[in-house]
Amino acid sequence: VQLQASGGGLVQAGGSLRLSCAVKGTIFGINNMAWYRQAPGKQRELVARITFGGNTNYADSVKSRFTISRDNNKNTMYLQMNTLKPEDTAVYYCFVGGTRPQYQWGQGTQVTVSS
Repeated sequence: VQLQASGGGLVQAGGSLRLSCAVKGTIFGINNMAWYRQAPGKQRELVARITFGGNTNYADSVKSRFTISRDNNKNTMYLQMNTLKPEDTAVYYCFVGGTRPQYQWGQGTQVTVSS
């Protein structure tokens, strides 16, 4: 099983990016999918999560700017990021929680927001 994250890049403050995370292989019993990020010198933090039932939750710092979604037919999760700020600069990781395997991390994609 692999999670292939893509869509990162360099953008000016106020701009937008859309991250994708494609699930390659089979994860049984997926119960949640999420995006995390890790900035230099900081701990990895949860950005957004979507449950199997479609419920979502977001870090306070990204509420109203970021939107998490998924396309079950394409086995892909997305993170639409609008009104980006320099403090959003980080490596973004996708995560899938299930029953087998219990969890899987993607390789990370760099997002850099210039001021």
